[in-house]
Amino acid sequence: MAGVGFNTLTLVAAVTAAVVAALLHFNPPFLPLRRAPPADLVITNATIHTSDPSLPSAEAMAVRDHRIVGIGSHASIQGFVGRGTRVLDVGGKIVVPGFIDSHVHLISGGLQMARVVLRSVRSRDEFVRKVKEALKDAQKGDWILGGGWNNDVWGGELPVACWIDDITPNNPVWLSRMDGHMGLANLLTLKMAGISNDTDDPVGGTIMRNVDGEPTGLLVDSAMKLVLSIIPDISVQERRNALMRASKHALMRGVTTVIDFGRYFPGTSVDPVWQDLADVYKWADSTGKMMIRACLFFPMETWSRLADLFQESGKALSQWIYLGGVKAFSDGSLGSNSALFYEPYLDEPQNYGLKVMDLDLLLNMTLLADKSGLQVAIHAIGDKANDLVLDLYDTVALLNAMPDRRFRIEHAQHLVSGAAARFGQQKVIASVQPEHLLDDADSAEKKIGVDRACAGSYLFQSLLNNNAKVAFGSDWPVADINPLGGIRTAMFRIPPGWTSAWIPSERVVLNDALNAYTISAAHASFLDDDLGSLSFGKLADFVILSTDSWDDFENGVPISVLATYVGGQQAYP
Repeated sequence: MAGVGFNTLTLVAAVTAAVVAALLHFNPPFLPLRRAPPADLVITNATIHTSDPSLPSAEAMAVRDHRIVGIGSHASIQGFVGRGTRVLDVGGKIVVPGFIDSHVHLISGGLQMARVVLRSVRSRDEFVRKVKEALKDAQKGDWILGGGWNNDVWGGELPVACWIDDITPNNPVWLSRMDGHMGLANLLTLKMAGISNDTDDPVGGTIMRNVDGEPTGLLVDSAMKLVLSIIPDISVQERRNALMRASKHALMRGVTTVIDFGRYFPGTSVDPVWQDLADVYKWADSTGKMMIRACLFFPMETWSRLADLFQESGKALSQWIYLGGVKAFSDGSLGSNSALFYEPYLDEPQNYGLKVMDLDLLLNMTLLADKSGLQVAIHAIGDKANDLVLDLYDTVALLNAMPDRRFRIEHAQHLVSGAAARFGQQKVIASVQPEHLLDDADSAEKKIGVDRACAGSYLFQSLLNNNAKVAFGSDWPVADINPLGGIRTAMFRIPPGWTSAWIPSERVVLNDALNAYTISAAHASFLDDDLGSLSFGKLADFVILSTDSWDDFENGVPISVLATYVGGQQAYP
């Protein structure tokens, strides 16, 4: 090697040795160069959508000790196959991360499954028939509980107590509307609750009355507490059964994690949410009965109690139970004419909706909760309510220094011009429920007018265009847990009976809809270190779908869940 000195040769040799050493130690998760310890499970021959932008798709995945230890090409994962490894060839089927439902009331949903279900009722006669059926197995004095009714599907007429009084003289009845912001009591229940012509409306609620001032049986928002406070407590065993029932239902739909907002509504007791943590969730966790992961939110009024628990345990109580943050309400719902708007309802020209909580109180509690490091989520449906909450969040952000707070607005259904941009500018997460628009398209145009409804309702694409984080959910039992249905609705926006999209400019593409149920949903609750994508080191929660065709998925061909895995263990079927 003429012309090459000793020092040069020494340098080349040293560099070569360093490169070889580096290569020997380089062991990326998706392409191991050394033989890896055997995996517990290897998924192969798959079409994997990872929701991870660094590796958007893959063919195979390895799982060990409930976490992903390898993901990539078929060849790159073969090194994980060893004695005891279960190899699952899925025949090219699409595999996606386990769906995260960003807004549910899980135990309420499980309880509702065993009660009077009025979701499908389409007439007064059918409403009455369902109540009659529930009375067959009831004893005198037993409460008849249930809900899910939607008066909009039978023309808009609201139910009244006299519909059912003659068949329920000996049984108190409480049947909540599908949105949970209105309920119907029969005459016996009204008497038991002491509700009469002389009863004043509570703050943030309405006792609906006829022209003579007599209560009709309908109670709105915080007025519901007058009845809810006299309904007998639900036993611990009933609530535990409800969790099991609800979890199985969620797994059937591919949901592996829920963000649970509990059994709290405006004006009611804050205790049930905390009781469910102690009596139901911790019980299920300690006895090995948890089937899905749950991130729990608690009433804003109890922020200090949650802050103490955070200090004591951190966010994760286990790999099954996470502490989310606190939730409050700013307004009611569109269906109950209690969502707060700048302009009045067309069918009630004097009604602009309800301000459910005093704004100064809400601001003070949000300041304190945020300063304690708690995530804050506030329910807002009407356009004015959303603006008020965005203003409130802006004030808190100016007063409290917090690098990563992830404020949430739950529902964000109706927005004025410019509001979608504020979500992105203020980094406020829009936690929305696509399938609500199937119920609201017709009623929104009737209640607030076509122009207002089409300009500002369910602005999914506008939010994304303005760099807002959008997380999808169901609000179960308001709507069913059904991520595949929610994805389809967000993509096509075609309500029942319609032949074209409602506000077609707000349709989203498949990838964005999937992300809203996976990685964006995980980010929206500070769960993205463990969940939301099929990435190295994350928990192995995933779903195998019934198709191997992305074209089918994108074109809205009906698709079902073949199998759901939680932590690499098959949980459904």
